[in-house]
Amino acid sequence: MSEVKLVECPRDAMQGIHDFIPTDVKAGYINRILKCGFDTVDFGSFVSPKSIPQMRDTAEVLTRLDLSEGSKLLAIVANERGAAEASTFDEIGVLGFPFSISETFQQRNTNSTREESLLRIEEITKIGHRTNKELVVYLSMGFGNPYGDEWSPETIVEWGRLLHNRYGVSILALSDTIGAAHPALVKSVFESCISELPDVEIGAHLHTIPGNAKALTEAAYQAGCRRFDGAIKGFGGCPMAKDELTGNMPTELMLEWFDEHEITTGINAAYFDAAMYYAGTVFPV
Repeated sequence: MSEVKLVECPRDAMQGIHDFIPTDVKAGYINRILKCGFDTVDFGSFVSPKSIPQMRDTAEVLTRLDLSEGSKLLAIVANERGAAEASTFDEIGVLGFPFSISETFQQRNTNSTREESLLRIEEITKIGHRTNKELVVYLSMGFGNPYGDEWSPETIVEWGRLLHNRYGVSILALSDTIGAAHPALVKSVFESCISELPDVEIGAHLHTIPGNAKALTEAAYQAGCRRFDGAIKGFGGCPMAKDELTGNMPTELMLEWFDEHEITTGINAAYFDAAMYYAGTVFPV
């Protein structure tokens, strides 16, 4: 049995690319990822194509996926409409909603206040219950923000407690949207959340430069985190955060760290290498 849950995020890798990636290329890449043995694959989103035009073909991509290997499919949604559309597909098992600690970023990312976003979470939760979908809430700007909005580890715990107690959210992904985290901060924040929210699965969705990847992985793992998001070669980032993207956590560097420390991941190395090779077809150099 794997000691960690790994979530591969091709959606996060692809969403900020300006030139549209053909549907067949997207599906070919995701199908290679689906063979690797990830717990979950964040494959697409049901959001406004004006906001994220790269993901406008998510429903079509879904029809071309081979789901025989057992990974769960996660789709990002930003409102009730997106959740309702995603929930019409039995193949999708998980809905993801970005909820920001920063009021400024919540407005930029979903065009709503935090209070309005809580109402959306309430409705998305109801939709998920009716259609048997899990809900992952991403606590964006979880390690600080560039806007001067209030931030502290205590604030993260408070929002996490509210989301769990009021709406029953049982999976929270602490998200370093702009690459602000360092190992000591990661360890401190995860220790606080895991200690204060024992009934919640706390995951790591960290954007970073490759040189910090292993140190951040180690810090989160030592703090008790067992759910990790990544993207092959660190492609992507959040196009709504600021002008320059900070890349995703490179999955291959996480895997190297886990392997070095004899931590079982359940990832098939041969299939993963094939997906990494195919990534050169998908992403501009």
